[in-house]
Amino acid sequence: MSSLVLGFQEIDKTQILLVGGKGLNLGELSKIEGIQVPEGFCVTTVGYQRAIEQNETYHSLLNRLTMLKAEDRDDIAGTSRKIRQIIMEAEIPSDVVKAVTHYLSQFGEEQAYAVRSSATAEDLPHASFAGQQDTYLNIIGKESILQHIRKCWASLFTDRAVIYRMQHGFDHRQVYLSVIIQRMVFPQASGILFTADPITSNRKLLSIDAGFGLGEALVSGLVSADCYKVREGEIIDKRIATKDLAIYARKEGGTETKQIDPVQQKIQTLTDEQILQLARLGRQIEAYFGQPQDIEWCLVDNTFYIVQSRPITTLYPIPEANDQENHVYVSVGHQQMMTDPIKPLGLSFWLLTTRAPMRNAGGRLFVDVTPMLASPASREMVLNNLGQSDPLIKDALMTVIERGDFIKSLPSDKEQSAGKSKEAIPPAGSQAQLEIDPTIVSDLIQRSQTSIEALKQNIQTKSGSDLFDFIQEDIQQLTKMLSDPQSLGVIIAAMDASSWINEKMNEWLGEQNAADTLSQSVSGNITSEMGLALLDVADVIRPYPEVIEYLQHAKDDHFLDELMKFNGGKETRDAIFAFLDKYGMRCTGEIDITRTRWSEKPITLIPLILSNIKNFGPNASKRKFEQGRQEALKKEQELLDRLKQLPDGEQKAKETKEKIDLIRNFIGYREYPKYAMVHRYYVYKQALMKEAEQLVQAGVIHDKEDIYYLTFEELHEAVRTKKPDDPGCMVEQQAGLAIRQIISQRKDEYKLYEKLTPPRVITSDGEIILGKYKRENLPAGAIVGLPVSSGVAEGRARVILNMEDADLEEGDILVTTFTDPSWTPLFVSIKGLVTEVGGLMTHGAVIAREYGLPAVVGVENATKRIKDGERIRVHGTEGYIEIL
Repeated sequence: MSSLVLGFQEIDKTQILLVGGKGLNLGELSKIEGIQVPEGFCVTTVGYQRAIEQNETYHSLLNRLTMLKAEDRDDIAGTSRKIRQIIMEAEIPSDVVKAVTHYLSQFGEEQAYAVRSSATAEDLPHASFAGQQDTYLNIIGKESILQHIRKCWASLFTDRAVIYRMQHGFDHRQVYLSVIIQRMVFPQASGILFTADPITSNRKLLSIDAGFGLGEALVSGLVSADCYKVREGEIIDKRIATKDLAIYARKEGGTETKQIDPVQQKIQTLTDEQILQLARLGRQIEAYFGQPQDIEWCLVDNTFYIVQSRPITTLYPIPEANDQENHVYVSVGHQQMMTDPIKPLGLSFWLLTTRAPMRNAGGRLFVDVTPMLASPASREMVLNNLGQSDPLIKDALMTVIERGDFIKSLPSDKEQSAGKSKEAIPPAGSQAQLEIDPTIVSDLIQRSQTSIEALKQNIQTKSGSDLFDFIQEDIQQLTKMLSDPQSLGVIIAAMDASSWINEKMNEWLGEQNAADTLSQSVSGNITSEMGLALLDVADVIRPYPEVIEYLQHAKDDHFLDELMKFNGGKETRDAIFAFLDKYGMRCTGEIDITRTRWSEKPITLIPLILSNIKNFGPNASKRKFEQGRQEALKKEQELLDRLKQLPDGEQKAKETKEKIDLIRNFIGYREYPKYAMVHRYYVYKQALMKEAEQLVQAGVIHDKEDIYYLTFEELHEAVRTKKPDDPGCMVEQQAGLAIRQIISQRKDEYKLYEKLTPPRVITSDGEIILGKYKRENLPAGAIVGLPVSSGVAEGRARVILNMEDADLEEGDILVTTFTDPSWTPLFVSIKGLVTEVGGLMTHGAVIAREYGLPAVVGVENATKRIKDGERIRVHGTEGYIEIL
């Protein structure tokens, strides 16, 4: 009897497969001292399995359902309906009936009960499945309860539950259902309590929804609820709703919806005292489960009953701090144009490379900017820098500072020490004026290239622990180069010159964003040159129809070897290899060392090359570059001629010419340091993959790519201690098993992190603070962003989330979440750019200006608000998009 039915008190933490998520949580809740849970029991999943295990039709329909995809709505509906019918007609095993009868006799057979579904994939820390299965209230009598057990079983196969499982990657054959039978309480009021605010994610703010009668009215959206907010034992906000309806239990069973007496409609559902009492219970339950909870409660004669508690699955994790102080964190991903999660090895390398105070949360990195915001001396610098990379971050930080409740300003004597963490965000203030000497840039690049070549030679001789020590030493070299004063000086001089030009040309000539045109086709931009170089590869292939035909169907990554069979195959292969030799270390999301590089998967480039052959004629790269150069020279001449007409004109023209020369000579270098970093990363990665092969051979890991889920230190330890798995060596086997368990757990975490949307700004309370654009006089329906490259472009929107899926035609406008340097080859085909993430100096913006593409970035939810194929107009000067 025991495994067929379990009373709440008999349930323990290990029995999720018997009682499902809801049942398990009720078992736990009923053990917390001072928490009232209406008594009850669970019909375990064993009963469900026994009822249907002999039915062959059920199993064949289930197999069919497993083959379907979420898009096959009609097939899902038909198959699910047949499965529900089989379950409703199934006989409940006699020993299950006997066990249910036994428990009902203990609690009272003529009592009213709530009969609820509890699936094994429900109320889990990463998937709530809330509302996917059915609940029946006020059920009276054994026969009626048995009938409703079947209904709950059948609700495992409602269309919505089936589609939800498909979308979350659960196998229908591995999900079972337990049924909760719980004594019904008849509340005066009920509702939901979130122990973290579901709107802002603030963990210190409790949110309570409350209405009269049963909670089903709130859950089903039938009525509006009162909403109370409680922070640290104090009610800080109350919204009293007009409550015209409520659901109540009927004496003879079932429920009914009743009109509320007009006098009562606007009354506060809970008294202030009750609100605070409920908040205390919420904090007690949260402490027991160790994470924020979504709790269903009922109020009966001044006693609160808890009928359910589940983890809140939508909260973004808080970056970990080592103290109880207030902290404000800024997303690194939004500044680096890469908001995807990074695998543990990738995070390790990024942390080894940066000196900034960074914290990990949800597989992303965040900089702790609290000390810099607390000091008035560094605050302005930080806000201006972040404002340049992402104005929404700046606006969110301004909100925190202006509220005055979170960041305490330091007295001026502490400012010096706070200023020491300025390296978190590179300084943007004007450095000593650099001489306009173009050889500075070529010298910097030459020095870096020499260093990379030496690294490639030296790393070949290293393996095992020596390799890890060598990489750590080399990262010191890389860090030094990234913070080299001369290198930073060049970038800052160019940025300052751009700002100066934009400001002064607007002031003197009424000309907006003049620096955008002046930045076109500058020399020495490694990223924009890459886009043009791929046009040259297309030129090599264009004369060979056989090769083009072969590439259109090439799937395998060994396609380069097959090329040799065709006329022009050798030339094609040489051109692709030459391109990879210079740019093969790049890829989407390249700041994560674990991402697949173009050299590792050259087939990624083929759609881009074919698109270039289709969209352009021969010599397009030279024509494009020359066209941009001529436009920049023409703009320069026009500005200087107009300035000379003004009072003090000769002096103004002389100063402007100096700034233009700074832009033309130095702005291209902005892209180089990242290229050098990614190049080094790829050299490290190739060496580490050889170590990974050894770990696979020794049986320590299953696949080479498993090392991505270890930190640099863990990988070092695994390499240091690896020995072949021999049956006599138990210690080694256990070590290998421990590593494999870590890897497996991290893979699950990574899948979870992929579903999260990282915030731009988050506090140590978990509060997500959103920034806003402050603009007036925009057309109705305009979608607002940040103008980063001027001009107006009109065309077909192509919403593309993965570069590999790009099918662009010349004149399309690219709409995507973010672009890093790997997207540059697409820029040659488009005539405008819209991204969700980005700022004035992020890579996409720099390249858009250099290619002369109107661009608007930092557009919230652009990929959802703009539909693929719509005609849109991008206003790159004013910073908004119109859907035509």
